Amino acid sequence: MAKVVVSYVVLFLFYNFQQSKAASASYNVSQFGANPDGKNDSTQPFLEAWSAACSSVSPSTIYVPKGSYLLKATVFRGPCKNKITVQIDGTLVAPTDYRALGNSGYWILFIKVNRVSVFGGTLDAKDKSPNTDGIHVQKSTGVTITGSTLQTGDDCISIGPSTRNMLMSSIKCGPGHGISIGSLGKEFNEDGVENITLTNSIFSGSDNGVRIKSWARPSNGFVRNVVFQNLIMKNVENPIIIDQNYCPNNQGCPRQSSGVQISQVTYRNIQGTSATPAAVTFDCSPSNPCRGIELQDIKLTYMNTAATSSCKNIGGTSSGVLMPESCI
Repeated sequence: MAKVVVSYVVLFLFYNFQQSKAASASYNVSQFGANPDGKNDSTQPFLEAWSAACSSVSPSTIYVPKGSYLLKATVFRGPCKNKITVQIDGTLVAPTDYRALGNSGYWILFIKVNRVSVFGGTLDAKDKSPNTDGIHVQKSTGVTITGSTLQTGDDCISIGPSTRNMLMSSIKCGPGHGISIGSLGKEFNEDGVENITLTNSIFSGSDNGVRIKSWARPSNGFVRNVVFQNLIMKNVENPIIIDQNYCPNNQGCPRQSSGVQISQVTYRNIQGTSATPAAVTFDCSPSNPCRGIELQDIKLTYMNTAATSSCKNIGGTSSGVLMPESCI
């Protein structure tokens, strides 16, 4: 009888192992024709791998082996049928001539996706792509980016309207314009951004560190429940900044006031050096002041001396070690 029971258990475990193997799918971009030489365009093979994973009814993995892969402006579009993991062991490189990216304003875009996780890899655009974000996430829920290095001509990662439950960790950003929520509020009817976390990351020589940016025009958008924590800044021009007065060429911004409501944003354990005297800048909307902003254990210096902070239209709390002195 014992032998029968043991045999049944073995068969049961073997069946479940086979089922788990069958329940997940893996797509190697090389199998779709991606070339690891960094010179031949691999955009289409990446999109074909994405299409296969996106249409899979079981959880799937897209694998990018070691090597360099040239990508032009690339849109990974959902909705997809199940969760997708993108494991990058190689380097994604932008075209040498940034005009090959077109006028999209992004390099790699994730839109209308849910439960997508990106692990590892280097995204190298450096100064090849002015005004072109490295990764842009919009209209998506449950996106995770972990252990990636981003070198771009604009934002390393930018977060657009209708993005929720996003986690970024162990990111290395620089050069570039930092990690930005926004710009938001360009349209009046615009869904908001909420439940965003960035943790355990390093910024090196970037134009900004963590930034929230909105147009200075009427909008019903919002930003809420955001955490920036355990961050290191190395010679970063604006380590902590909220800018609600974005208005290129001063056009289309009646009353120069943003309707985007920013609330419940926490900055915790952020240390390092600022490349400018102003390490902390909160320039919030006069008509919709920032609320519930929390500073905790901030230590940012400028050329081995105290940096400065400035606040407009903001409410919140401060605690712990605060360098520069809090203006909240």
